[in-house]
Amino acid sequence: MDITTAIHGVSEPMRERIRTVLRQIEVEKEVRVLFACESGSRGWGFASEDSDYDVRFIYVHKPQWYLRVDSPRDVIEKPIDAELDVCGWELRKALGLLKRANPTLIDWLDSPVIYRQDDEVMARINALSKRFFSPERARWHYRAMAHKNFHHYLQGDQVRLKKYFYVLRPLLAVRWIEAGKGAPPMRFEQLLRRTVQEGPLLQDIAELLAAKQRTGEALYGPRRPVLHAFIEAELARAEVTLAPPAHKRDDALLDALLFDTVLGKNI
Repeated sequence: MDITTAIHGVSEPMRERIRTVLRQIEVEKEVRVLFACESGSRGWGFASEDSDYDVRFIYVHKPQWYLRVDSPRDVIEKPIDAELDVCGWELRKALGLLKRANPTLIDWLDSPVIYRQDDEVMARINALSKRFFSPERARWHYRAMAHKNFHHYLQGDQVRLKKYFYVLRPLLAVRWIEAGKGAPPMRFEQLLRRTVQEGPLLQDIAELLAAKQRTGEALYGPRRPVLHAFIEAELARAEVTLAPPAHKRDDALLDALLFDTVLGKNI
């Protein structure tokens, strides 16, 4: 392996470039980045060499930003280029999404590729994510994602093969949740290992993953009957009633975290 290649296929030069972008955002927007991670295929574990970098982050403003009659914009987005897609959510927005058990945010928290992290703040957010996780909301989110991607991308005789993973991953997440395992892991390999035992399906997924990683993002090919059969069967399954979260939700915990983070460590 080349010495510049780091964990999960993100080279050290690219990591430093991303850290530089985050530092520039902090200066330009007068914010503090609390957490930054990889959210796309490089976090999921099925990136190709030409996959882009989907950087997602959580940030906090100075205290006076929060003392306004009108709510300012709570998202920071950098223009997308050929390699980088960088987008962040302000802390109050992120905690509001956590309160509603937003699966996308919970997914970020499990990313294996971390570019920046305030350990104290993120330890509290991670603990709260387990408390606020909703199996019903997560199951609905992933099932709807699989249904949308399947009908949008995989209906022709020739399909873009990477799109199979944008259907398979949410379907395996549904299986994970229905088995009572909690929030599904971001890594596709972990999901696959714990949710699929069917030999032909595992073989077909392995072949598809090898082809994608070998040839790149733009690879097209004929529809794969084994994968199509699995997807259609999973989407057709009857609804499952899931148990509610084990812990009582307490908004005061979120309020305390916001207060402590905004006032405890001024920029």
